[in-house]
Amino acid sequence: MAGVDRARYRRGVRSRVWLGVALLLSVLVAGLPSRARAFGDAGAFDPRVLLTGSMTDAAHPSAPGRWSWELVQRTSAPARTRPTLVRADDPEIVHGPFLYWSGRSNVAALTASEVGGLRRFFSLGGVMLVDDAAAGNAGEPSAFASSARRELARVLPDSTPITLGTDHVVFRSFYLLPRAEGRVLGPQSLDAIVRGGAAQVLFSEHDIGGALAKGPTGVWEEPVVPGGDLQREHAIRLAVNVAMYVLCSNYKDDQVHAPFLMRRRALLGP
Repeated sequence: MAGVDRARYRRGVRSRVWLGVALLLSVLVAGLPSRARAFGDAGAFDPRVLLTGSMTDAAHPSAPGRWSWELVQRTSAPARTRPTLVRADDPEIVHGPFLYWSGRSNVAALTASEVGGLRRFFSLGGVMLVDDAAAGNAGEPSAFASSARRELARVLPDSTPITLGTDHVVFRSFYLLPRAEGRVLGPQSLDAIVRGGAAQVLFSEHDIGGALAKGPTGVWEEPVVPGGDLQREHAIRLAVNVAMYVLCSNYKDDQVHAPFLMRRRALLGP
């Protein structure tokens, strides 16, 4: 009987311990803001494809999904496995902190509604990557890159792109990177429009999406020149860094149109 009593005692102690842990966790969770408890998709990185004019998808349609996959595998940060598409004049443009604008050809002049939507997005702290999918092997900008800069100058007329130093946080947010790379080697760094101390528009003449694009059979869609697999790895790391930069950004809540509240940026580069 003594042995049975001791066994019952031990089971009772274990039950009380687990009950205590459960109660403690319930108190802690109850004290969290509702957004923190429902982080899930609401806080997941979504490389949303920006559509303007007659555009229907990213220059490399498989790249955004692969971007999310690489982020989750490498960092365990949440990401949408099926990234969304959003038009510049769609009111939902402000429902997320990031836009991925890529292309190969000349960008049509933005309409007044498209300009207004993008201004609203940037006013809330949004971040955009402009990725030249037709950049030359040495990073020579294509018609897309030149026209995208022209149209963004209309959206943000008070801002001029500058070259980021490689000590900027986007090169340090997860991986320590000595330079920018993509499907093509391109220039050493990224240009950016910096507003309020934060890089809100990143310009890449490297075709990062081309390095990410992977078909349903698991084969990389584009060759990476001149550095091959190592250069592709560095390009993927840069994409991961951009995602982590976005996830640590402060995307302001305007109380009605932007339910997506991001964590405050931990580090700000020069």
